[in-house]
Amino acid sequence: MAVIGLIGGTGLDHWGEPTEARVVATRWGAPSDALMRYEQDGHTFWFLARHRRDHTIPPHRVDYRANIAALAEVGVSRIFAVNAVGGIGEAFDAGVVAVPDQLIDYTWGRAQTFSDSDRERLQHIEFADPFDPGARAMLLAAAQAAGVVLQDGGCVGVTQGPRLETAAEIRRLRRDGCDLVGMTSLPEAALAREADIPYAALAVVSNRAAGLDATPITMAAIEATLADAMGRVRTIFDHLPDE
Repeated sequence: MAVIGLIGGTGLDHWGEPTEARVVATRWGAPSDALMRYEQDGHTFWFLARHRRDHTIPPHRVDYRANIAALAEVGVSRIFAVNAVGGIGEAFDAGVVAVPDQLIDYTWGRAQTFSDSDRERLQHIEFADPFDPGARAMLLAAAQAAGVVLQDGGCVGVTQGPRLETAAEIRRLRRDGCDLVGMTSLPEAALAREADIPYAALAVVSNRAAGLDATPITMAAIEATLADAMGRVRTIFDHLPDE
């Protein structure tokens, strides 16, 4: 039976009624919340709400090291993350669900690595492809089996948050080659690579990024879009193939 870590972001703070809730302590501190265990279609899922179940932890204050370490502690064989993002590229309208393949880091002040003390092994991870190809293929296969249309590929620019970006910042990200903008993919993806856990993500476009739509961005519109899209996300995880 596969043991899979599932990190839920904005719009996915809960998964359902768990069979177990486990509080995991790590040398990096406590993760965002208790890990919730679910048994589904031959898979064991350990769900972790990145921003806590009451959605009170902003992106720059998430303890990404503790989160990845906690999932490693319960023995997950891979991690799938769900991230709410803004759409920059023309193919990434509100409501689109993508399986990104690249990242650019615009954050600062976050603990980026486990290799920051004499007690830890120094690692220079290979990170040319920040999302694991095998894990990405599983998500694409699950979506095909579920009849859910996904956008295959895309570069996420990861900003500091919690505020949304200015129109000038979005123009900069577009010039840099970003198709999407989010706040939580890094250092999460890099830490999973350091922990040797395959990692891939579903990026759910909640809105067109700042300055790209005549309609101002509102949280009400974002929440409505995410509520609809997260139903498709759940369906994808219902159809994950065997490892």
